[in-house]
This record gives sequence, C-alpha cells and structure tokens, in this order.
Amino acid sequence: MSNIKNLDEKSFNEFVRKGMAVVDFWAGWCGPCKIVAPIFEEVSKEMKGKIKFGKIDVDKETELAQKFEVMSIPTMIFFKDGEQVDRAIGVLSKEELNEKLESI
Repeated sequence: MSNIKNLDEKSFNEFVRKGMAVVDFWAGWCGPCKIVAPIFEEVSKEMKGKIKFGKIDVDKETELAQKFEVMSIPTMIFFKDGEQVDRAIGVLSKEELNEKLESI
C-alpha cells in the first residue's frame, strides 16, 4: 500500500498544515515525472511516520499549480507546518531527495 496521498484543492491545506510534508506536482504525460514516481514512492515508505508525502496532478488541480507558481514539472515543494520551506524542480535522485528532506 502506498504512503502517498493524492491531493486536491479540498485536502491540500489540511495535509500540509502540521508537521513536515513534501508534495510532488506532476502529470501523467510527463516523462521525467514517471522517472521520479518510483523514487518518491520508495522514499515515502522509508520515511513513513516522519514526513507526509502527497501528489498533485497539475492537469486536474490547475489552481493549486498556479498558486504555487509551478511552471515546470516535476516540481516538489517541501512544507513545514503549512509554510513552504524549499522546492526542487526536475528529476531528483533518491540521495538528492533524502538530502532535501533531512534539511527541512
């Protein structure tokens, strides 16, 4: 079972409000997003209970993508207690993602 929550406009604020969270902005047609997906999944399992992992399909949730000025995908945005603390654009290796998560 996946530890990743698919987010929408309604669930997003509650998801990032408390604790640490990382949200992957992606689309089904995006090649680099398909490269990131298994890495995101693997790290989400390793960090279960420590950091929340969510995904936003930019084609379905255009307002959220615009709100966070997502111009390229994949974009991962890192949150701490509801505040954006970092972001990464493009493909991250597992090591790079872990390094980002350790810094928040």
